[in-house]
Amino acid sequence: MPRTLKVDPSSPASYSSVEEAIQDAENGSVITLAPGVHTGTVDTTGLAITIVGADGDEPSILDGGDSYEPVVRSRSGALTLQSLSLRSEASDVLRVSDTKLTVADCNLQSRNAVAVHIGDGTSVDITDTRIMKSGQPMVVEDADGTVDGLTVDGAEDDAIVLRIGARIVLRGVSVVSSMRRGMFIYQAANPTIESCDIADTRKEGIYVAAGASATIKQCHVHDTGGAGIAFEPGASGKVAATKIEHTGGTAIDVPDGADVEIAEGDARSAGSAGRERRVSDPEKVEALLGELDRMVGLESVKSEVRAIIDEIQVNEWRREAGLSVDGMSNHLIFAGAPGTGKTTVGRIYGQLLAALGVLPGGPLKEVSRRDLVGQYIGHTAEKTAAVFDEAMGGVVFLDEAYTLSRQASSGGGDFGQEAIDMIVKLMEDRRNDLAVIAAGYTSEMREFLDANPGLASRFVKTIEFENYSPEELSLIIQRMLAGGDYRIDDAAKQRLYEYFRDVPKDENFGNAREARKLFEAVRKVQSQRLRTLAGRPSLDDLMQITLADVEAVTRGSGAPTAPTAP
Repeated sequence: MPRTLKVDPSSPASYSSVEEAIQDAENGSVITLAPGVHTGTVDTTGLAITIVGADGDEPSILDGGDSYEPVVRSRSGALTLQSLSLRSEASDVLRVSDTKLTVADCNLQSRNAVAVHIGDGTSVDITDTRIMKSGQPMVVEDADGTVDGLTVDGAEDDAIVLRIGARIVLRGVSVVSSMRRGMFIYQAANPTIESCDIADTRKEGIYVAAGASATIKQCHVHDTGGAGIAFEPGASGKVAATKIEHTGGTAIDVPDGADVEIAEGDARSAGSAGRERRVSDPEKVEALLGELDRMVGLESVKSEVRAIIDEIQVNEWRREAGLSVDGMSNHLIFAGAPGTGKTTVGRIYGQLLAALGVLPGGPLKEVSRRDLVGQYIGHTAEKTAAVFDEAMGGVVFLDEAYTLSRQASSGGGDFGQEAIDMIVKLMEDRRNDLAVIAAGYTSEMREFLDANPGLASRFVKTIEFENYSPEELSLIIQRMLAGGDYRIDDAAKQRLYEYFRDVPKDENFGNAREARKLFEAVRKVQSQRLRTLAGRPSLDDLMQITLADVEAVTRGSGAPTAPTAP
């Protein structure tokens, strides 16, 4: 009968640590862990043992902390892990070789290393297990067996790497959110990938390199930054009954020199040239163009944006008709004074690209020099890459971009130039995943574009944002007032126009920002006036902005300031 060794630091009758229990273990022993965190590392080399976590709501956790040793290691023997959580900050979580490995219903996490590293003749049986937010979730080499019901979520690198003759079967595996590829197969690996779901990868869903072979069947590969499935020249394999959609490249990339069989029914995916377009939403496109049209002024800007959208749409029709289509950058320069709607137009532009199927859809990430430039060599590249990661699918809006150029930098190290050089690289590497809008004053933006020889060529065009006219600024503040349930009479409207006509419009003039400041100041004056009434204001009183309210903050046509409260 197998010997059971219980680990429970709170019980005098039990072992205080897993390491202590291992020292007394023999072949066939079962080590049970009490609920809670058990810190340390375990080496089961040469033993055939089982380590089991507790049943119930509180998990049994093996935590390697910041040790550089694997949390669990086995160089030979047989190892079963069941109902456990294993985690590490610095090292591999599970590293086995020449072992019969069984893992069932476990959670693993290695923030900065490999969560599961299997090699050297290991036989694998992994079921119903999860690997979350790990540097590299799984590496398999020179091993066989089956992985069934594995979920890999949040990989910082390739999610699953199969190499050095790995002959494993992956069945019912789900890969979600990988910073590189979903599966990378190379060095004579020969896996079978069956009924797997691979989604949200920055690069290819499945990549088979030269010398490797893969059988892929009944899988779903979607929302990838690169091709759905890609083979290198010298690779081989078979793809059957597999659904591939929403890719940033071809569905199945089979170059000359690759020996790949595409089963009937999937042949439509093979050899397709160019990038497979994401699904467009014509109704959303029209709604966004309507939102753009409703913006005050900016007629030339609206025309430029519409021209870009028209070209994208026509290119899609040409592509569907089998005609040649030139590559088109989605990156733009927005030049002009502050407060002219650049950020709002940038947001709409990003949403239009997503609605057209050009981008997967994501946030507008507004950044400036301080968000990109670090304090030492290498730090800037790291910060810049992180910003692009956060904006994936959407827009990086780089405000006052010219402050990164050498001419605008001050101090010793020119880390602004390092940011520009990194931006140039990322704009190319991730051109299918996001758009970059660089914004700033027209003259200074020329300095920015001169800072790197390849920078200007990355942007499709420059859109000029002119100052708003007095009529347009007056209309902007009237819309703000109406949106806040205020009313304003004609005399007060005329005073707003006169204020914006006469106010100095030097380089510090903020356009719509000035309108926002005036709106806030007028509301404050109205509040002060209503507080002096003998009784509670009526509904009309609460809504009405008077000529006197506007005049109180526009006298002298200087910057709007509310008077001191009486």
